[in-house]
Parts: sequence; structure tokens; C-alpha cells
Amino acid sequence: MNQHILFSLIASICVVPAAYVALAGKMTPGIRFRGLLGLALMGPLIWLAVRSGGAWQTDFDTAIWITVAATLVSFTAMVIMAREGWRLAPVVMPYMAILAITAFLWESTGSAEALPINSNWVVFHILVSVLTYAVVTLAASAACAGFIQERALKNKHPTDFTRQLPSVSDCNQFQFKLLALGELILGVGLMTGIAASLSQGGPVFQLDHKSILAVAAFVIIGGLLVAQPKSGVRGHQVMRVILSAYLLLTLAYPGVKFVTSVLLAV
Repeated sequence: MNQHILFSLIASICVVPAAYVALAGKMTPGIRFRGLLGLALMGPLIWLAVRSGGAWQTDFDTAIWITVAATLVSFTAMVIMAREGWRLAPVVMPYMAILAITAFLWESTGSAEALPINSNWVVFHILVSVLTYAVVTLAASAACAGFIQERALKNKHPTDFTRQLPSVSDCNQFQFKLLALGELILGVGLMTGIAASLSQGGPVFQLDHKSILAVAAFVIIGGLLVAQPKSGVRGHQVMRVILSAYLLLTLAYPGVKFVTSVLLAV
């Protein structure tokens, strides 16, 4: 087996145990949970450190691995800072496992193109963009968890899976705070994008797919943050708006990588 593929397989396997335990309704906020979360986090982080070689990789599978690593870092921080944050694991961890397995399956589709980074603004913009996507991923997970809880309460049919999830009120608090943080970071990302473009002699605002989709997501999230406290909208309507913003960011980051490194490379 190719060494590249072997390391990717090991990294994806590291994420699976936490996903299985969370999905099976056996997750508790103890030593086992922290150990499984640590294993899930270290696998992708070490693999990214090994494969990057000090340059920015532009392939699709790297974009997925970065998403997994950044989301798990953000989720770990959330678990530490929020008392009930661990309860999002049944939604977050299976999704991360699916992404990790997808990245592994894509390893053999082509070679990565490494781009040297020669601007501090570019480095900062990349870090901010990745963090934005990770935080909004958690916000979308909180919205999905809240929707699942509402359905279980409405149908009066709780399961081991739903009993692990945060309460509906906690889900609402999580998604609002995460969206507010994501909006702040996304705003910084848009400004650093302008600075990075100017530092390389480009225009103030690049009218490309990534920039347009990011601005659209910024507007949607901002509109929801302003409208939700006034209207009191909850449940599936909020979830649809959050998932719409998340879809735009997905198209802006891994979506663009998929088109440029997979479809256009065929």
C-alpha cells in the first residue's frame, strides 16, 4: 500500500471510534470521551503536518482534512468552555468520520499541488477562513441537534441518541453564539482577503466565486442574527437558514477546491 494512502487511512480510523460511541448513544463526559476525542483530533492534525511540508496544498482531499482538523479543534475548545458542549458529539463526530473517510477515498485521485505562501496576510486570511468554516460547521450541527430534539419531543419518542443531545434551549444558545462568532470571524476574513489581495498587487475585491459566496453567507448570517431575537423564530426555519449559509461557505471553500482540483483536472 502507498505510504501516502496508509497514513490517510490511519488518520481516518482515528476519527471512527468517537463517532461510533457517540452515534450508539454511549457517550459520557468522562475520561473515555476525552480520550476518544483526543485520538480523533490527533490523527488528522498529525497527518496534515506530515503531508503539508511547509506549503499550502490545493487538492480537494487536503481541504477536507483541514475541515476535519479545524472543526475538531473548535469542538474541543467548545467542550472545554461550554458545560453541555460535549452533547453535540452525536452530530459532530459522525459527520467528521464521514468527511475523514471521504478524504481517504479521495487520496488516490491525483497528486497535490503545493503553493508557497509568501505573504503574512495570506497566511492570516487562510487561518481565519478555515476557522470560520469550522465554527459555522458547529453552528449547523447545533441547529440540526435542536431540530432532532424538537421532533423527538413533539413525537414523544426519545431515544438513547436524542437523550445525549443538548436540550432545545441549549441548542438555540449554542447556534446563536456560534453564528455570532462565525459572523465576526467571517468579517475579519473578508477584510484580510482584501489585505491579502492588495499585498499581492490585486484589486480591492476579487469578483470570484469564493468571494461572492462568502459575502452572501455573511449577509445571511447577519440577517438571521438581527431577525431571530426580534421575531423569535425557532426550529426548522432557523435550521434552514443556517444550513443555507453553511452550504454557501461549503461551496466557497471545499466546493471550489472540488471543482478546480477534481472536475477541471479530469
